[in-house]
Amino acid sequence: MSLDITPMITSGRKIVTSYGDGLFRFGTEKAEGSILLFATEILPWPHTDLESIDIDAFAEVIARSEKIDILLLGMGAHMQPVKTAWRNALRPHGIVIEPMDTGAACRTFNVLQSEERRVAAALIAV
Repeated sequence: MSLDITPMITSGRKIVTSYGDGLFRFGTEKAEGSILLFATEILPWPHTDLESIDIDAFAEVIARSEKIDILLLGMGAHMQPVKTAWRNALRPHGIVIEPMDTGAACRTFNVLQSEERRVAAALIAV
């Protein structure tokens, strides 16, 4: 007997089914490279490391702030401290940034999606 451990997700919402080798999969859909992941939308994100990220990198997140409470920041293979400037840029828009490695961010995104929480993720591809 096998058990299905895929969380129940409302139709149309994204769920990460796998990641690695520079891409992310969402069932039959895939995205190459780093991405911004929203409840129902995936956008390319041209950042391969933390050094390339500045406040402007979060413009698409801020533009959707009415639908986001938490931004998961998948920092690649290892978590690092988040720059204060990034927190300060998102806070006025009601968004809390939560840093973690990319794998943890994918798993956490799926759990929060299953709870229909207002979550987005900025994911550096691994």
